[in-house]
Amino acid sequence: MTSATVQRLIPRRSAGARYRHSLWLLTSRDLRVRYSTSALGYLWSILDPLAMSAIYWFVFTQVFGRGVGHEPYIVFLLTALLPWTWFNGAVSDSTRAFLKDAKLVRSTAIPRSIWVGRIVLSKGIEFLLSLPVLALFAIAAGAEVSWQLVYFVPAILLQAGLTMGLGLIIAPLVVFFRDLERAVKLVLRFAFYASPVIYGLGDLPGDFRTLGAFNPLAGIFSLYRAGFFPQELDWTAVGISTALTVVILALGAVVFRRCERAVLKEI
Repeated sequence: MTSATVQRLIPRRSAGARYRHSLWLLTSRDLRVRYSTSALGYLWSILDPLAMSAIYWFVFTQVFGRGVGHEPYIVFLLTALLPWTWFNGAVSDSTRAFLKDAKLVRSTAIPRSIWVGRIVLSKGIEFLLSLPVLALFAIAAGAEVSWQLVYFVPAILLQAGLTMGLGLIIAPLVVFFRDLERAVKLVLRFAFYASPVIYGLGDLPGDFRTLGAFNPLAGIFSLYRAGFFPQELDWTAVGISTALTVVILALGAVVFRRCERAVLKEI
């Protein structure tokens, strides 16, 4: 898709409507391109977390004897592993948000933050499309569902804001410091085990639990799990996650605005 094509497909509208239309145009393009050459289509987006869930379920329940989480453990895993896949994929892809489509970024007049937003949105859509799989496992495993399932909505909003904020920081900085791309991948590997994915925040001992609550994903994951495991809901962690999300999103906006012109000259 050339810059002329992008400009032609974006009609004259108000700034907000134009931004939303541009965001959806680029996001839908990404999804079509990603799945057009794949026979299994969107199933690839859920095969990875399913395979990881199967591995961790086997290791913790069949090999070592599970000492973390709650039954059914496969549902416990999926309620955090599916949103983790969204977070991991969006942050990782943000490292190439500008480098991948440098010509379009330079030549189009649409707000450059869209190039980060489209990644967050496309990965978020894949996450939403994976939720039926979680529902099937919950039904098959006989998981109990409570009214707190409604907390999925604020969890999604918080995660979108957190991921967008990190993307706005990472995307422009990688243009100047290319080694940051590799560093981000290493940090994400560490962050997986430092986040309550295969365990719950309550499984951590004393001081580690307090420290773990300052992981912005901890409160978000507790919201996701609340519908199936109410005892996992930790309002302190949720409050910390909300505060950190606001700070990171504001910081991302500042970093992005200050780096935007330099980025356009560099790419």
